[in-house]
Amino acid sequence: MAGLERPARAAASGPRPETARLIHLFSDTLTIVERRYVVPVDDKALVIAAIKGLAASLDPHSAYLSPEDLPGANGAAGVGLELSGERGVVRVVSVTDGSSAARADLRTGDFIQAIDGRTVLGAPLMAAIKSLQGPAGSTVTLTVKRPRQDAFDVKLTRQVPADVTATARMEGDYGYLRVSGLEMTTTDQAAAAIRRLQARNPAMKGMVLDLRDNPGGLFDQAVELSSLFLNGGEVVSQRGRDPKAVLRYDARAGGDMLHGLPLAVLIDGGTSSGAEIVAAALQDRRRAVVVGAPSFGAGTVQTLIPLNNGANGALKLTTARVYTSSGRTFQGMGVVPDILAAQSQADAKRGDDPAFQFSEANQPSAIDPARSHVRLAERPVYETPPAGFDPDGDFQLFRAIQALKPNSTAPAGKST
Repeated sequence: MAGLERPARAAASGPRPETARLIHLFSDTLTIVERRYVVPVDDKALVIAAIKGLAASLDPHSAYLSPEDLPGANGAAGVGLELSGERGVVRVVSVTDGSSAARADLRTGDFIQAIDGRTVLGAPLMAAIKSLQGPAGSTVTLTVKRPRQDAFDVKLTRQVPADVTATARMEGDYGYLRVSGLEMTTTDQAAAAIRRLQARNPAMKGMVLDLRDNPGGLFDQAVELSSLFLNGGEVVSQRGRDPKAVLRYDARAGGDMLHGLPLAVLIDGGTSSGAEIVAAALQDRRRAVVVGAPSFGAGTVQTLIPLNNGANGALKLTTARVYTSSGRTFQGMGVVPDILAAQSQADAKRGDDPAFQFSEANQPSAIDPARSHVRLAERPVYETPPAGFDPDGDFQLFRAIQALKPNSTAPAGKST
């Protein structure tokens, strides 16, 4: 997943003979460039560019991070966009609740063509991310291209990310828990929000967990959030290069805060990484009915490996796939809802249009490309709002609540 694990130390081992030959090839090439290129070159910049290219060639999530790029290195404000970069194209994965980007109605799948008039086509993803960061209150102008529309400019104000990632309210007789990210205090916030709803509404009949546009975050928070709705048992496992090295993560025994009340989970194409773990775990354990659109499909784990104790930056490296308790993976495919529901007829048509399909499967270097091809070939059939439904209403939320009602034929989640 996109969230990072605890730092690990790089293993020291000598290069294989063929690798040693290629290292000499790189050294020879660098020497020739230094001596014969038309203008003097910056050796450090060339080597860093090569390292970045090496990491980026592996998959969409592996990357080299300079010391300035490390998490928490500068504390700069942003605009609320989770971005993906592949072959020089920068695209929006998800939009943070309450952010400047959300207020400007930027959406999953939008292309970012330029930042403050400077093209980002062909630029490294980290360079684009850095361009979006700056002092809180400052502004940045994005040139955005949406499929089948002309490019347009949007001016965004940078702001420090909100600490609140979990909020709750009642929707009639049913609780509604919105989780917008998986940060250090997300599960604590979610648990407190659930307790407040239960105290004020002791007759609550069920709950909707909204993970739409949730880009994920910390792996342990994905496990902990899942544990709020499960009574023990496996949530997820990690499997790396060694088939015998399997790490399993279980929910806390007796942890279901809803005590078996029906549960629905909302997801969409912006639901990624750790948020997909939560949705897949609750679906796999038959604890929840999942409603919405297929999720992004980022089913891998990245480990942050410091280089020279961080003095030379770090390598964010994909080290494992994640699997649900039944042994399935959502890498490439995403989590497929039990009930496919679109917000509108137009959204349903876009979901069937290849130009609007954006997921892990679209990334040329994604792991497990065969699974990605299967996803790209599928054309989901969505439920859409009935005639007379409020055009400004949330049909996916409406459909999730309907699925929780006793007379529903949908597989509403029960405690397992």
